[in-house]
Amino acid sequence: MEKKGLILDGLLVILAGVFILYGASVQALHSGSSFFVVHYLIGIFCIACVVARRKGLFRLLSEKLPKAVQISVKVIIALLVATFVCTEGFIVKGFTCTVPKQLDVVIVLGAQVRKDGPSAVLMHRLNKTVEYLKENPDTKCIVSGGQGSNEPFPESTGMKNYLVEHGIAADRITEENKSVNTIQNIRNSMAYLDSSNDSVGVVSNNFHVFRAVGIARKQGISKAYAIPAYNNPFYLPNNMLREFLGVWKDTVAGNMLWW
Repeated sequence: MEKKGLILDGLLVILAGVFILYGASVQALHSGSSFFVVHYLIGIFCIACVVARRKGLFRLLSEKLPKAVQISVKVIIALLVATFVCTEGFIVKGFTCTVPKQLDVVIVLGAQVRKDGPSAVLMHRLNKTVEYLKENPDTKCIVSGGQGSNEPFPESTGMKNYLVEHGIAADRITEENKSVNTIQNIRNSMAYLDSSNDSVGVVSNNFHVFRAVGIARKQGISKAYAIPAYNNPFYLPNNMLREFLGVWKDTVAGNMLWW
């Protein structure tokens, strides 16, 4: 039994190291988000579990807690795992969705811009937009994103400049430069389209399109479609975990529809 305990401790220590190193790599991106802290916390939690097991705290809890409480805890954990798996399934489904041709408008959701151009996340969105607009010459484009405290100019300005530099005519592009989150991206962009009749593509990275389209439909865009852009697979675990929390935050707040 002790041998199994030592193996479990070793696995937890390795897992802690993986999470801490991964959090450091995400932090090194300087993306403007502090979500990397979550990975540090998970790593610390793994180490705390090792210490608690060594001190016999888990055994003490199992002896002291009533059987009904122990069963309740296990049921809650099982429900949380099931919820996580189900939600991630909906998110992953958006990765390979069919994108309709000749949409009336595409909305490109903003992300961090720097002096030297768009961040990698935003560049993937813009490259997908260039591809779609060149294949569908009658489709108009709205670039949506305001200016954050760590940005040299509004995201929409950097986005429009990038699209024009890559061959998209400026008169096809409308700037929306006030938004600071996805809900505002969609809501503010609606001033430039007919939400009841226009077919609207929402361009974002693959992990984000499920929530983005859900928000668009909740805002009243009946013909909203996902246009998923590439995302670096190395950072997908971070983005998927963050998106799980984002989906449920917006679901509980009544900001999105699931279908």
